[in-house]
Amino acid sequence: MSNLDKRIAELAEKYRPLGVEMLKEVVRIPADYVNKPVDQGGDPLCGTSNHEGPRIEYLRKKIVEIGAVRKPEDVWVDGFGNLVWVVEDPNDGIPAEQKKVIYLDGHCDTVHPLRAQWHEKIGGGVDTYDGLTNPEKVNKEFLKSQLGYLPPEDQWENLLFGRGSADQLGGVVAEAIATKILLELAPEGALKGSIVRAYATACEEDNDGAGPLYIVREVLPGAKPELIPDVVILTEGTGDSRPGCGALGLYRGQRGRMQIQVTVTGRSCHGSMPWEGLNPLEFGSAIIKEAAEKYEKREGFLDNKFLGHGTRTASWAKLDTPSDCAVPDKFTFRFDRRLTIGETPEQSIKDIESLESVKVAREKGFKVEVTVPIYEQASWNGYKLNNPQIYLGWVTPEDHPAIQSAVKTYESVITPNVTEELEQKSGLRRRARLERWIFSTDGVGFPVPKDDKKVPVGEAKKWVVSGEYKHPAMFGIGPGFEQNTHKIGECVDTRELQHAIAFLARFPSVFVETAK
Repeated sequence: MSNLDKRIAELAEKYRPLGVEMLKEVVRIPADYVNKPVDQGGDPLCGTSNHEGPRIEYLRKKIVEIGAVRKPEDVWVDGFGNLVWVVEDPNDGIPAEQKKVIYLDGHCDTVHPLRAQWHEKIGGGVDTYDGLTNPEKVNKEFLKSQLGYLPPEDQWENLLFGRGSADQLGGVVAEAIATKILLELAPEGALKGSIVRAYATACEEDNDGAGPLYIVREVLPGAKPELIPDVVILTEGTGDSRPGCGALGLYRGQRGRMQIQVTVTGRSCHGSMPWEGLNPLEFGSAIIKEAAEKYEKREGFLDNKFLGHGTRTASWAKLDTPSDCAVPDKFTFRFDRRLTIGETPEQSIKDIESLESVKVAREKGFKVEVTVPIYEQASWNGYKLNNPQIYLGWVTPEDHPAIQSAVKTYESVITPNVTEELEQKSGLRRRARLERWIFSTDGVGFPVPKDDKKVPVGEAKKWVVSGEYKHPAMFGIGPGFEQNTHKIGECVDTRELQHAIAFLARFPSVFVETAK
């Protein structure tokens, strides 16, 4: 370990209690709003997508308070509603346009909290917002059956419970503590030659990559080099409970996804004489059934050794009907389609259009529309992206300097500080593990058409070209296990938080040296 390695590891351990304090508070904040009357500033959806305001305001103030920026104006809220803060060393003697630009990205919205279910199923000892409230009431067997990974029971004192703890508030807090350390160690070279732009993005759970998509649309066109990323680190949880895996993997890719909406319009009539109508529920259900059967047989789906195979599943439905004793008028449903390498949104739409059940429905007189829905909701800051719900996958090659730097960083500040005993008592691993996410992340917001000239990407940025798109080098590391996200009893081991902080604080200097 170099002296900088040691100093960063020491400060990450020192500031772990501060990180835990901040994480507890960003998890807790919605409790102040969800039951308060709306006319008194309440918001029953506080903390979820498009309702992140109070959490972002806390983070903005706290980032200034703890010294995670040089001056208050270095942290702000952009037009979409993302929280942005920037750190660099103005005294390193390197012009801004020659510095490596590193984005830290973490979303600060959560899925719906399901507070009542937490109380009912866990036994009342753990609250969605307040975390562990009464250890004696915790149904440990339920937690063990529900969550993908838990450390041994004698290590549960390291767990922090609450909605968003693993997905992805721990990553956002790690960014804040890391920028604090970067500034403290700037005189020792921690920031030399780099600009770190950290983000707490909005609306990822509801509209993957919305925050980065705003940046690509509104910030990067015509931007100077000091704004355009050389690498993006996604702080989404990279733990995997499968045998031989563990916490804090280095994830360099993910499948894409899209929503495919099918609207079947028939003719309503009284349920006692169905021959007078055209039942879209029955014929629409046949479409779902045929689509499921084709997926089970993997007809029309590609497989990739690294990212896995494409998937399709019915995920949402809405029925327009005058009553429960009538033939409905319209049946609308959606498929969640995960796209692996080689699969395209266009072909995925054609696959549904070509189903025999769609053909039969149309021949019987139904109107069947197959479309990609548009995301029309406004962010908490009032911005509407109006983007098609297509979220592109991406892969950063293993030999890219960003990935080489990630492995080197892991081996510099995590490997030496994970003992054999700690491996046995936690999900932490001494060896860096290169893998990919099963689910989706903010990374889907960064790809742009490869011939796009609006974003001035110079060759030195080493963006990755994949098919018809290009994107900055991206990878992820963050506290939390994928299999624990969105679950009742969601939690994170705060030892992962500590080591994620160390990684984020060390990466800039390693990357600057490696990517010369």
